[in-house]
Amino acid sequence: MKLILLSGGSGKRLWPLSNDARSKQFLRVLDDGRGRKESMVQRIWRQLTELGMDGHAYVAASRAQAEMLEFQLGQGVRIIAEPERRDTFPAIALSVLYLLEHEKADPDETVLVLPVDSCVEQTYFALFAKLDALIQASLADIGLIGAKPTYPSEKYGYILPGARLDADAFAVERFVEKPKAEEARRLIDEHAALWNCGVFAFRPRYLLDVLARRQYPVRYAELRERYAGLPPVSFDYEVLEKAERIGVVPYGGQWKDLGTWNTLTEELTEPVIGNAILDEESRGSHVINELDLPVKVLGVPNAVVAVSPDGVLVADKAATPRLKDLLDERPGRPMYEERRWGWARVLDFTTNERGWEVLTKRICVQAGKSLSYQTHRQRTEIWTILSGSGEVVLDGEIQSVGPGDVVVIRPGVKHALRAFAPVELIEVQMGEALIEEDILREDFPWPPHPPHNS
Repeated sequence: MKLILLSGGSGKRLWPLSNDARSKQFLRVLDDGRGRKESMVQRIWRQLTELGMDGHAYVAASRAQAEMLEFQLGQGVRIIAEPERRDTFPAIALSVLYLLEHEKADPDETVLVLPVDSCVEQTYFALFAKLDALIQASLADIGLIGAKPTYPSEKYGYILPGARLDADAFAVERFVEKPKAEEARRLIDEHAALWNCGVFAFRPRYLLDVLARRQYPVRYAELRERYAGLPPVSFDYEVLEKAERIGVVPYGGQWKDLGTWNTLTEELTEPVIGNAILDEESRGSHVINELDLPVKVLGVPNAVVAVSPDGVLVADKAATPRLKDLLDERPGRPMYEERRWGWARVLDFTTNERGWEVLTKRICVQAGKSLSYQTHRQRTEIWTILSGSGEVVLDGEIQSVGPGDVVVIRPGVKHALRAFAPVELIEVQMGEALIEEDILREDFPWPPHPPHNS
């Protein structure tokens, strides 16, 4: 069995902590049980690793998320990168074709797709074997997991089970998408309705047939080439709702979609993260502050206050599912990013008297990591080293750097930095246009050992 973890969403409902560069699944706000913070994708990867399932797992994500995944899960994680974000159907189709052609997966081997933003117990993963048995016995073309509801939620879709297929699974009679609470209660009481956990199990051969019937490419390279032209449609709409034989395995443990602030805060073990204070009258409220500025909350119960370089959110928890409707659809400059080498935070962005754009960042390069060897045509960069030790290469010449050193990088100069101990620096970019396209990357053969200072 192969596992595909879907990690391509933007997670705008957790703004301002989530943005186009750091989606909701990468926010380190969950307790890992050992006093450390972990993200949603780190939690589910840890759970899979503890059960020995990580060796069968791949992460489907947008190309922009690849460095973040390597930073949080390690460089050994296997990533199937989408050329751009579409929706779950194109992402799953591309991933399955990748497994067939690049990993030589058997077309009749069960593929199981699961989201990374679910909060579940370890017993949840034991159901994967039951889904595999359901598919391999040909009792269903698609297998699902349905959580037994703990209350009549309006936030989730419902699965109505029908006839029993085997000892663990039922046929799916129909779906009901996010009913009102009254209707949800009736479905639970009268039909033993289940919450849809967003898990799909099927044979690759079944999806190949779907692609062929809909006249989509069935080769990985061709689908990738045409990816931008694929409709941004969900797997539920394009495949699941049109399938005739669907099975569901009930799950009786804890399950929660952590996609909104009101559900995420239910999983936080402390009301305050960062520099903030809640008074006694602010019962039920949570504050997450990523800045050094202090935040005080007085007399505001059942609210979420989130502060990041991208903005400030103050909202009643019950209203937070509507947050996405208020956000600008135009992508802005991400103010905080995590990359394979460390992290970067925008401190200021302005235009000077010459009409040049000036961008100031605080950057941390982790020990043993390096910034890519690159050059710019349109901008100058000035690096001021704050702490740590490492080396900088300028047009092939290596020099050691440490606290207080300043490096000026003119347009056309090839440059990179490698950290021996974690290096923090202030980077000031100046130029007529500070754009991603003004980066030309090359490989640089770093020496195996740091040079001796002269």
